[in-house]
Amino acid sequence: MGLNSLLISRVVLPRYVFLRGYKAMRLCKDVQQMFPAGQLDRMRDFGAEIGMTHRHIDEGLRVISSIILHTGRELAQLTAEDVFYLRAVGRRETGEAYVGTHSAWDLLGGAGVIDSKDTLKDALRHGQRPTAELVDAYNIQSTQVRNLLVRYLEERRPGIDYGTFRGLVRELAGVFWADIEARHPGIDTLRLPDEVVDGWKQRLVTYVNKSGEVKERRSRIDVMMRVRGFYLDIQEWAHEDPFWVQWAVPSPITRGDGAGNHKIIKTTSRMHQRVRERLPHLPVLLQTAERVHREAVALLEAARATPFNETFEHGETRYLRVLPKVNQVPSRLDHGSPHVYIKEVDSTERRISQSLVEDDAFWAWAIIETLRHTGVRAEEPTELIHLALVSYKLPDTSEVVPLLQIVPSKSNEEQLLLVSPELASVLATIIKRLRDVNGGKIPLISRYDSHERVTGPQLPHLFQRRPYWQPQVMSEAGIKRALDRTLEATGLRDQAGEPLRYTPHDF
Repeated sequence: MGLNSLLISRVVLPRYVFLRGYKAMRLCKDVQQMFPAGQLDRMRDFGAEIGMTHRHIDEGLRVISSIILHTGRELAQLTAEDVFYLRAVGRRETGEAYVGTHSAWDLLGGAGVIDSKDTLKDALRHGQRPTAELVDAYNIQSTQVRNLLVRYLEERRPGIDYGTFRGLVRELAGVFWADIEARHPGIDTLRLPDEVVDGWKQRLVTYVNKSGEVKERRSRIDVMMRVRGFYLDIQEWAHEDPFWVQWAVPSPITRGDGAGNHKIIKTTSRMHQRVRERLPHLPVLLQTAERVHREAVALLEAARATPFNETFEHGETRYLRVLPKVNQVPSRLDHGSPHVYIKEVDSTERRISQSLVEDDAFWAWAIIETLRHTGVRAEEPTELIHLALVSYKLPDTSEVVPLLQIVPSKSNEEQLLLVSPELASVLATIIKRLRDVNGGKIPLISRYDSHERVTGPQLPHLFQRRPYWQPQVMSEAGIKRALDRTLEATGLRDQAGEPLRYTPHDF
């Protein structure tokens, strides 16, 4: 009690690590009672309005109380930077943000304490970076060359997408010039001696990955051609702009260096071979996706029909319907977690959120079926919206046929696909599922493009999930995980005996 009094009185400002280990529930409740009149109820009402459970609201309020105790400020004086700092401390100490950080952000925004309508995840996204900042990440020592690269890349930036632009920055500033500077300190001219260029070409053959393994660089021909283009562009621009004249020197990458383009053909052949090897397994993948989802649905229905803390048998296995301790508070029994938790009887494994397992299985099935019937790239389903389904009336027969619009992606070409009955069934199932869990509507949400680093407008995206209280568009990484889980469930293996894994060229 004495320590709590010191903390509440701001005599001692504790660290977040201490508060996390202290677990003083009464202390956080006392802090919340000191909120301005009506503010606590306002936060709780806002949390319930956007779909938070009582658990999420309580976790968010505890985080807000911890911020107040740590900073010594009042509720109205808290800022977005306080939440950012708390998140950074959690990631440094535990590898992930403290529980309740995201809900605390939304509660503070709903109460008007911080001026932000974005989620914490959206607020942390930095968007497209300036060219100079991207170049400076490679710590180029020569100021003249650094300024040259920035100006050259600024000239190239408007004509290419952001993902390609970041790759160009990495290859010119990192793979090319930063590597040369590391071996030849003090160099500040593009006119490179033959021994410098030859050494760089030899080092280009391999690279060291994040695990410290030395790997073959299959894109080395592409890198050399971009470096050659860099030199040739400067030579051409020097005829119109005097700035480039001092840098116009012969390219160290000759036309003969591009003679390895046959390796690109080999790379394409290797990708095609992967497809040929996996295509015969497609029926197995489809059957597995359907079976996994069917079994997940059956187990979820059996669990929902079982009271809490009672056992049931399904598929020759006995399960226990689990009620997590955090939901055993009387006020949460009727409004607790929407997830259904089970655990195998006499098993030491952790409890399973069967509702989440079923959701994962459904979307894995939906992804595989959509990719199979459309032939689109793996990231393009994340861009599908309800409005992309259109009808077209044939002028000859007056028959109305459904069409699916695919927005321009990597190929920068828009597609309009005829919707087959099988694809129509899949899309209808997705739409019905979204409407069933969202009051008959498909929520309007924004999609973050991880390649362009921009957030799009709010649209009725079809491939969206609600992991907590906020609907989110599935990411390309989420699609990859779903496909890998299904491939693992098939038990199939490649020629090396390793489990089959998904790559972007498999569909």
